Amino acid sequence: MKLSKLSGIVLTMLIGSLLLSGCDAALLNPKGHIGQEERSLILTAIGLMLIVVIPVIIMAILFSLKYKEGSNAKYSPKWAHSNKLEAIVWGIPILIILILGTITWKTTHSLDPYRPLESDKKPVVIEVISLDWKWLFIYPEQGIATVNEIAFPKDTPVEFKITSNTVMNSFFIPQLGSQIYAMAGMQTKLHLIADTAGEYKGISSSYSGAGFSGMKFTAIATPDEASFNQWVDKVKQSPNTLNDMASFNKLAAPSEFHKVEYFSSANPSLYGNVIAKFANHNMPATLQASAASSAE
Repeated sequence: MKLSKLSGIVLTMLIGSLLLSGCDAALLNPKGHIGQEERSLILTAIGLMLIVVIPVIIMAILFSLKYKEGSNAKYSPKWAHSNKLEAIVWGIPILIILILGTITWKTTHSLDPYRPLESDKKPVVIEVISLDWKWLFIYPEQGIATVNEIAFPKDTPVEFKITSNTVMNSFFIPQLGSQIYAMAGMQTKLHLIADTAGEYKGISSSYSGAGFSGMKFTAIATPDEASFNQWVDKVKQSPNTLNDMASFNKLAAPSEFHKVEYFSSANPSLYGNVIAKFANHNMPATLQASAASSAE
């Protein structure tokens, strides 16, 4: 019997190890200021909760051993109350909740995705449109567009303006920072920065249909501004353009595991036009003006 129990425990541990080996540790290996702050928040919250969880697990084991059948532990059937025990049971969790509440309130403001990042460098603006099942990125200042690939210099803030041409989606670069929803007829914003040059995986973290699993993109943090400009020049060599709604609608047709695609030019009003399709009366004035100028 003991051998079979031991075999069961070993088998469970092996299965658990195999399952955990497939977990992505991107959240715990951040490469940007926002990601580092969020990792610190996660670890702090886990540490505070373990103050309660670990003693509970230890006491559950100790009590089961101490009061098992045949033990000589004191039996007190009429015991009902202890001021010390009540103070511990209620006081520690309340204190932890107060600490977590204070931390949450502070980080809600400091990690607000709409809050611009402090930097002496001008941010790179990228307009993001969620499609079925791919990501379209428009660089309004550079006049280019890409599918499933973006680039920006390290140590330079990136301002993402995000919307959807289809169902609600979720834009997420785990190693750089928080996710934010992409919704049709609306605009959300996200500010991120990469501290280290490299390639980072971007995903859709919200189920959006049949091609959801392949809705991934690459975020390239270049070593410097010159490298970023070289990437922009490479995109501008593409024969493809995205200058009207007809070409956009062709691109927006559902496709799965869409390859990286470059567009040497893009209509500067395209992003505003996509939002206008769904909620013209709810658009900000700047987007209304953009859509109006395109219509003319």
